[in-house]
Amino acid sequence: MAEADKLKFMRRAIEISRDEMRASKAAPFGCVIVKDGEIVGEGVNRVVENHDPTSHGEVEAIRDAGRKLGTWDLSGCELYTSCQPCELCVAAMFWARITKMYYASTLKDAEEVCGFDLEPLTTLVRHDVHDRALLKAEPMLREEALVVLREWAQSPEFTAF
Repeated sequence: MAEADKLKFMRRAIEISRDEMRASKAAPFGCVIVKDGEIVGEGVNRVVENHDPTSHGEVEAIRDAGRKLGTWDLSGCELYTSCQPCELCVAAMFWARITKMYYASTLKDAEEVCGFDLEPLTTLVRHDVHDRALLKAEPMLREEALVVLREWAQSPEFTAF
């Protein structure tokens, strides 16, 4: 893809982040998803508006692209985001199979300018489930859940990731 096109898509991500921030006082995080040189999904931070802590710009753009393309598998898609994504958004990109990501400002910028300190999230995600200080975990009914997982893995609808 030509550099001019990449710049156009990143400018669109920044533009929608600014527009939404000004219109609804939302956090200024915008994202576009591109496939074959065309925007197939757009999203802005709607955490407050949707009463949904997962309603980040990247997640909203992935949801939009999935609806428009009729699939959860966004292989071959590129993601342009106005700020380096958090672990939640990186996980969503992983599951959506986003091929490449471009970002404008960094998480360090967000911390320095806005006070967003994501170090506790980074620490939480990178620790083993039983070593997490912020989110205690306890396993329950593993064998019952395994029955369901095995049934799904043997069904015709199963798709290995």
